[in-house]
Amino acid sequence: MLRIGCHLSSSKGFLAMGREAVKIGANTFQFFTRNPRGGKAKELDLADVGAYLEFAKEHGIAQILAHAPYTLNACAKDEGLRRFAYETMCDDLQRLSHIPGSMYNFHPGSHVKQGVEIGIAYISEMLNRINAHGYDTMILLETMAGKGSEMGRNFEELRAIIDRVEDTQRLGVCLDTCHVFDGGYDIVDDLDGVLGEFDKVIGLVRLKAVHINDSKNPLGSRKDRHEKIGEGEIGLDAFARIVTHPRLRDLPFYLETPNELAGYQKEIMLLRALAEQPV
Repeated sequence: MLRIGCHLSSSKGFLAMGREAVKIGANTFQFFTRNPRGGKAKELDLADVGAYLEFAKEHGIAQILAHAPYTLNACAKDEGLRRFAYETMCDDLQRLSHIPGSMYNFHPGSHVKQGVEIGIAYISEMLNRINAHGYDTMILLETMAGKGSEMGRNFEELRAIIDRVEDTQRLGVCLDTCHVFDGGYDIVDDLDGVLGEFDKVIGLVRLKAVHINDSKNPLGSRKDRHEKIGEGEIGLDAFARIVTHPRLRDLPFYLETPNELAGYQKEIMLLRALAEQPV
């Protein structure tokens, strides 16, 4: 069965997110570890975590994805901002140690006119420091659309970061369909070619999750504006190929489309129907 979920609000706790996921037909979900525009996380409720783990086991919820706040910039020019990114990620990963099998996704950051090489050096240095703590959660670098000085605008930049990380056992990639399309990768007419390039540059063994989103903008626009499934420039036919592709179909998919819960429920049903069509 297709593993698919959406982005849920973590404000009411893990058990509430699990119940919401089941209510809309999801068997996984994504959540922000804290306010996406803020810094401080609320105290972890271990009783809630324990109740969630029992509920997840009972209802088949697996491999949830934590998303770091947007405020993190691992390659900022300001040392204080880089320290904030490091400390926040360490705190998040410590918390996630209570949820076995979960993953942690973050945006690589923006080099802010320092240059790509400096950005790569800062990000990989932070990941090396984080690895020294021995956290067991899989960390995912997200593919980005390439706005401004965003890092991760192509597969080569992500590969360069990975190459400088000493221990990559728990380092993977989350492919965002809107981002790669806006970044110039033609997943509509050449999905096989894009995945072949990913495999050549990074290695598909590192692809651990997919953010499944349509795009409001055309191929190569570098805009990063998500759209509902089938209502954007990527289109339903392409999503049918994505969820049934032999190199993708067993991965967890996470919706980040502009929706409320009812809209997510419809998209989950739609993508499940596409996944069950004959290939």
